[in-house]
Formats: sequence, C-alpha cells, structure tokens
Amino acid sequence: MTLKELYQDIDKLIDKKVKLQGWIRSQRKQKDFGFIDFSDGSCHKHMQIVYESSLKNFDEINSFHFGSAIEVEGNLVKSEGSGQDYEIKAKKLIVIGDCDDDYPIQPKRHTREFLREVAHLRPRTNLFQAVFRIRSVAAHAIHTYFQDNGYIYVNTPLLTTADCEGSDQMFKVTTLDMDNLPKKDGNCDFSKDLFKQKTFITGSGQLHGEAFALAFNKIYTFGPTFRTENSNTKTHANEFWMIEPEIAFCDLNQLMDIEEDMLKFVVNYVLDKCSEEIEFLNKFVDKTLKEKLTKLVKSKFNRITHEEAIKLLKEAKVKWEFEPEYGEDIAKEHEKYLTEYFNGPVFVYNWPKDIKAWYMKLDDDKKNALAVDLEVPGVGELMGGSERETDINILKERCKELNVDTDPIEWFLDLRRFGGCVHSGFGLGFERLIMYLTGVDNIRDVIPFPRTPSSCDF
Repeated sequence: MTLKELYQDIDKLIDKKVKLQGWIRSQRKQKDFGFIDFSDGSCHKHMQIVYESSLKNFDEINSFHFGSAIEVEGNLVKSEGSGQDYEIKAKKLIVIGDCDDDYPIQPKRHTREFLREVAHLRPRTNLFQAVFRIRSVAAHAIHTYFQDNGYIYVNTPLLTTADCEGSDQMFKVTTLDMDNLPKKDGNCDFSKDLFKQKTFITGSGQLHGEAFALAFNKIYTFGPTFRTENSNTKTHANEFWMIEPEIAFCDLNQLMDIEEDMLKFVVNYVLDKCSEEIEFLNKFVDKTLKEKLTKLVKSKFNRITHEEAIKLLKEAKVKWEFEPEYGEDIAKEHEKYLTEYFNGPVFVYNWPKDIKAWYMKLDDDKKNALAVDLEVPGVGELMGGSERETDINILKERCKELNVDTDPIEWFLDLRRFGGCVHSGFGLGFERLIMYLTGVDNIRDVIPFPRTPSSCDF
C-alpha cells in the first residue's frame, strides 16, 4: 500500500493493520519510544510512525539513519499528539536500504543553490516533491486538454536539417572525427558525415508540426528542444521542453482564444489535483501563488498591439534600464510593467517583422508580423505564436531577406503549394509554465537535471 492509497481510504483503515514502504525523513528518539517522519513519495503528505521499546529490535530502530529505506507494519490510529491527525503504531519496522552518515539531505533547511549540487537527491525534499509532482500533473493536463479538444499528438524529430530558429542557435550533430575533418574546397565535407549534410538537434518541432496540421487539422507536439544560447538568466536553459500546437484554418485572433483557453484549463487542473502542493508552495515559496493562479482562471486576458505597448511604456513615469522603442523587442522590466498595469496576463500582438521569424505571416502593409506573445505576472513571456505565412513567394522573399537557406526546407515550402490554408501555432515553454504554477523563480529548479551554460552535470 502507498501513502496516497492509505489517505484516500483513511476512515476505512482506522485501527486496521497496514504495511508501507518508504523513507525516513526525520526521527525523534526517546528512552522508551520514538517517532519517525515517513514518506514514500506517492503524495505530498507524510505519516508519523510511533515505535515503542516493546519491539524486539527497538535499539536497532533507534540507530536507523536519516534517508534509509524502511518497511513498516502496524495499526493506523488517530493521533493523540499535535501536528498530525493520524499515526501508525509500529508492530514491525525493518531497514530495506541503509543510508550512510554523510547523506547530504539532513533534516534541516537547505538552499536551492546547494540542492542543485545534489540534483540526484533533491527530489527527496519537500520543495522538489511539490515542484515535480506539479510538473507531472501539468503534463497530464496538457495532454488532456489537447486530446479532449480533438488534437493529434505528433512526435516530431529531434535530429533535423530544418533551420527553424537559426542555425547559430542550434547544436550540431556529426559522426565526423573532429580531430581529422574531411575537407572539400577548404570547407568541411559533410558528404562524408552519416546524414550526408549538416544536421542539428532540434530547436523547435514547429515546421514538422505544420506538415501534420495540414493533414490532421489540429496537432500538438510535446517534447525536448535545445538551444545553444549562452544565457545565464533565471529563465533560460539549453535543454527544455516545449508544447507546440499547430492549427489549420485558424487566424491570429482564434489562436489567442486557444492560448487563453488552454492555459486556464491547465492552471485550473493543477489547482484541483495538486491542492496540497499549492498550499505548501503558497506558504513557503510565494505567499501570493494561490491567489495569482485562482485569479488567472477567472480573468479575461488583455490584448494590445506592440505599437500600443511601446506607447504605454513610453508614457509611463518610470526610469527604465532599457528605454522602450518602436520597432524593437521589449525587455523583462517592460513585461513586468505591462502585467502589473493590466493586473493580469496580456497578449502583445502585431510585432515589427524585423524582430520576428521568417515563417510568420506579414500584415497587408508588410511592416508587422502577425505574431503574439503572452506575458504573465511573475514570469514574463510564457507563450509565443503567430499566423504562418501561406504565400510561397512571400515566404521565399523573407528567407532571402534573413539569409535562411531554403534547400533543406523545400519540403516545408511545398506545404504552400499543395492545399495550403490559413494556419497558426504557438510554443509554450513547459519549464516557464512550471515556474508560474509553483512560484519557483529559477528554471534550474523546475527541471530534474538542468542543462545550462558551463553546467551539464549528472
């Protein structure tokens, strides 16, 4: 039996014999009895185990180490002490796996920086138990939303020749001997490589997703992506997970409706399924978390153009570190101001084409891209999407303007010749979503083993 199963049937199991397997989280020893704080990872709740000197191995139990894996058999009873409603009176208590004295996760508060150094052990702490359980539930919520709304789940390739985000942002893959590269005309001869051409680890599943959207109408991808960006901010990592829906017969306004509906569904799902974890995080991480998430579910997201956003920022009586300018991107401080000004999430759409990707549809004036970013309180940009350019000639012109090699994406251009239609899509960084759902402000603390510049441990 797991603790989760026990708590689900707690009233039926009072005064009944139960058997549990899990770990010692802490222990208080007395002369004739002792208390063990027990957890098995199946739920956020722990269980107090009481053992008495009448047990044959009482002295041995008193010497059990923190972190040891144990098995306990005993009766579940209502607790007479404070701090818990129930406890187990142990009849049998044995060690399954001992724990060395130098176990780093002692029963005290540890900094998150220290816990990153023992990422293989940090899931045993209360904080990371809450974070990664929410991560699991949020992933299920995402699949549930799209499956219930008629989307097809597509597994796009991790190895690709398609340059979506810019080859300078993508990791290169090769089987060539880096100490003895074959050369042709002074350059590396990739015809000698396994795939006979330059190959990358994907930075986005979007291009392949579009191919399936124009066959299945509505699709989504959910998987790892990789970027070479040398950024040490709290919101960037070199390996992260992305959710990327692509929808046929969908324009920019419809896309914003879908983004809002999906985010509200996921947040509400987590609030419902992870109430204990949310309460814990609300108490120890962000005292506004529960209020913020509840408010989002009930709110109507605001929508402003990029031009309107810049005008608003310029008129604000704020001394900016980076002055907002028309035609340029907005900084973190601007994102923060916009969400505070609107007191909630805000869509910023119709961005200057020069700072957006080559595949985004342009407006009639060819000045702006029909692109949208969703800014949310505490995280900033959470989603980014656009209508996709459907005119093959305009798409080729944009590729030429931005020096995008069209040879590896001829198949993608074909989609505009063979039954193309208006279609749109967005990308949602899963880790940034988890940051928003947990109040944890560093991406390194919401992914099991973070990959960031100068750090690829474990």
